[in-house]
Amino acid sequence: MYILGISAFYHDSAACLVKDGEIIAAAQEERFTRKKHDFRFPTHAVNFCLNFEGIKIEDVEIVTFYDKPFLKFERLLETYLTYAPVGIKSFLKAMPLWIKEKLWMKDLIKNELGYSGKVLFPEHHESHAASAFFPSPFREAAILTMDGVGEWTTSSYGAGEDNKIELFADIKFPHSLGLLYSAFTYYTGFKVNSGEYKVMGLAPYGEPKYKKLIYDHLVDVKEDGSFRMNMDYFNYCAGLTMTNKKFNMLFGGPPRKPESKLTQKEMDIARSLQEVTEEIVMKLGNHVYRETGLKNLTLAGGVALNCVANGRLLREGPFENIWIQPAAGDAGGALGAALMAWYAYLGNKRTADDNNDFQKGSYLGPDFSNGTITSFINKNNYKAVKLDEGDLIKKISGLIADEKVIGWFQGRMEFGPRALGARSIIGDARSSGMQSVMNLKIKFRESFRPFAPSVLADKISEYFDANYASPYMLLVADVKKERRKRLAEADEKLTGFDKRNVIRSDIPAITHVDYSARLQTVHPETNPLYYKLIKQFDEDQNCALIINTSFNVRGEPIVCTPEDAYKCFMRTNMDYLVLGNFLLDKKDQISFGEENNWKEEFELD
Repeated sequence: MYILGISAFYHDSAACLVKDGEIIAAAQEERFTRKKHDFRFPTHAVNFCLNFEGIKIEDVEIVTFYDKPFLKFERLLETYLTYAPVGIKSFLKAMPLWIKEKLWMKDLIKNELGYSGKVLFPEHHESHAASAFFPSPFREAAILTMDGVGEWTTSSYGAGEDNKIELFADIKFPHSLGLLYSAFTYYTGFKVNSGEYKVMGLAPYGEPKYKKLIYDHLVDVKEDGSFRMNMDYFNYCAGLTMTNKKFNMLFGGPPRKPESKLTQKEMDIARSLQEVTEEIVMKLGNHVYRETGLKNLTLAGGVALNCVANGRLLREGPFENIWIQPAAGDAGGALGAALMAWYAYLGNKRTADDNNDFQKGSYLGPDFSNGTITSFINKNNYKAVKLDEGDLIKKISGLIADEKVIGWFQGRMEFGPRALGARSIIGDARSSGMQSVMNLKIKFRESFRPFAPSVLADKISEYFDANYASPYMLLVADVKKERRKRLAEADEKLTGFDKRNVIRSDIPAITHVDYSARLQTVHPETNPLYYKLIKQFDEDQNCALIINTSFNVRGEPIVCTPEDAYKCFMRTNMDYLVLGNFLLDKKDQISFGEENNWKEEFELD
């Protein structure tokens, strides 16, 4: 039996195909349309899923959509009526689309797909909960979901056992941890629904000077993690902005203009917000543990992408094990909706072993054979060298050691926002200049942004204060003290961005200013070639980790096809590109006239 899950019309539209309970394929629409956070109906993602399995829409027995449109419409309408006449502009902008299309979602889905079968609509946070628990390795586990908002719910908790999940309680709109974070994302000058991770990366440069202000005026947090926000300071219920003039007065001025200079104020606000977020997550986690008594926890929803909070919850919280859905945001709702239909609606048996998850490393997107890559290279007369696997790995290991920056395009594309060694840009973590080179000359993004390490799973404890798996780059740990450098007294006193260029460890390119790193543990079972590459580098250089950042530039989705990869390679200062078994040297390529436009085109988010 085939079940197709769909998420769409808010941000990060996606599709997922499940066959007899097995996740076969999943991808975000943005990867095909090249429009970042594409929210439109995921026509291309659906087609990919069907074509990957070699089936047609007629072979699909159930289509599931990740939330209930009528409940969402109820929330929107009730909110507008509550704040009327404030919000009339937002109302007039939103209502025509709802009345013409979104309220008739079943017909829209059937028409878009040419489908005549059954369509199901689980609630938004049920889809998140299903995406957290059902692919996890656990027979039973607590469930915590946190995001901006679904229909009404913004956070929920419950438990899963075998093929059943139950949500026990929730926090409802407008009180939302995700929207609180997004409000500050907006205020600090970043784009909502895409810039939140920038705020998280900015936080270590600041001090929590505004933390008390946030608690005193914006959010009232109880011991169980429940909270209420003071809506006098926010505008998102009825307006077209996240915050209002009263918020501006509280923090001493208007929001930072996008792309203007970041100041210590933004750094301090980011740090304050991050600490408040972590403390709320910790309280929620402790409450969920007290209520469920379960040793395992599963997480989903956009807030579950806050890897700093996740790492703290694992280190300091009561749970023995935590599993986080790699596509924790709305894209993962498509996967959760499909699994919800298979297990909860149809009642099919689920077999978990408390060890191995069902996510397949999240390598669920398109792949391209060496034959396809050969045709692509020959058709365009690109110069490339084909190497067998052993020679390729040895060659790339040597290039990394020579501080070359390499585009690494292998196997099935990742599902979710993180590149995990299939569509990655890689480099030497020991290089003191690699972070600035990659940020400014490859990614064309803010220089404060940290990079993540890919580390052999069996050697993680040699580098970090961690002894757990983190295959999806969703946990942060500290670099071991014995690997840190003793700082000069003057360096200890640096503040703000002056901290950036201080070498803090023997793996400086992935060591953030607070000595933390966002980890990806690499496992031979899920990505054998990537594991072999890092193992070769370890044998050659006595270093079992490399830099891994997503294969894209600022403002663009992660690359999907060989053509996407080649364009990104040529438009940046990457040195080499690996496409399957082919190695392309930048010096051998002929300019195709678009290189100089790339930075200007993608300078703004």
